[in-house]
Amino acid sequence: MAHHHLAATPETVQWGRFAASIPPALTVASGDSVTIECLTGLPALLPPEGSGMTVSAAHRAIHAANLPVRFGHLLTGPVAIEGAEPGDMLEVRIDAVELGTDWAFNVVEPFEGTLPDDFVMPQRVLDHLPIDRARRVATLPWGGALPLSPFFGVMGVAPPPHYGELSSREPRLHGGNLDNKDLGPGATLFLPVWAEGALFSVGDGHGAQGHGEVCVTAVETGLNGTFTFILHKKTGDAPLLGFPRGETPTHLLSMGMDEDLDEAMRRAVRAMIDMVTERTTLSRREAYQLCSLAADFHVTQVVNGEKGVHGLLAKDLLTPALR
Repeated sequence: MAHHHLAATPETVQWGRFAASIPPALTVASGDSVTIECLTGLPALLPPEGSGMTVSAAHRAIHAANLPVRFGHLLTGPVAIEGAEPGDMLEVRIDAVELGTDWAFNVVEPFEGTLPDDFVMPQRVLDHLPIDRARRVATLPWGGALPLSPFFGVMGVAPPPHYGELSSREPRLHGGNLDNKDLGPGATLFLPVWAEGALFSVGDGHGAQGHGEVCVTAVETGLNGTFTFILHKKTGDAPLLGFPRGETPTHLLSMGMDEDLDEAMRRAVRAMIDMVTERTTLSRREAYQLCSLAADFHVTQVVNGEKGVHGLLAKDLLTPALR
């Protein structure tokens, strides 16, 4: 079980692109861990010269390379896992997430976000937030310190090959722009494998974010993440997993995405029922009752085309009915 490092360079990043045809930047074995450097920000979003905030040489080199841009998320990867095939499941353990830069940005874009008609502006509003990495706080534009709890907004594998190339903007069956702050250090993300090697990519570092991410952006910053990859092989014809799900040390985490928030909620509830019945002797009706009694369903984000809902259910409530 080896430990690898993957730096963000023009050869190892993609601008907002997920595709089975993208060659891997690194190939690892199941059980290996990788520390991955992730940067963030198109040239127009970088802090200006003289601001006291540092833009790394690696970041500038990526911009100078003029790589193709599908969307504004700068993703590092993909990382291929040896032996991964369609129908398998990739377990991604999020071992650590560390702040990587001394600055972040937050943007309000005209005619985007949850309230586009309430904030009609001729151009974007861009704020840069200094970060004190030792204190783990960001200074807000209007004063005051915001405690940081970093996580990655985008984590995903390649979509099915027949999908072609997808933007990183919308979360879908391959993961992608989940924007789920509960998937931080210590959590585990489970992703269905749709392409040879799985091809995991990560980026869109968030120093902090509220559920909903209502103005489109969070505390957008560079992060370094350490992940352990465990491959679960399918044993028959049926795939092991059809949609992303997660788990924290204390809770099951279900997900639902759809353009319609009501449908996203329904999918998140059904997914939680699936998770409960897979682990316990409860019937689907009993699991449905348990969701109503004890699960919390949150609006993950409403600004990425496909809206997200995720559910959290304490695992210790399952103990009396475990299989």
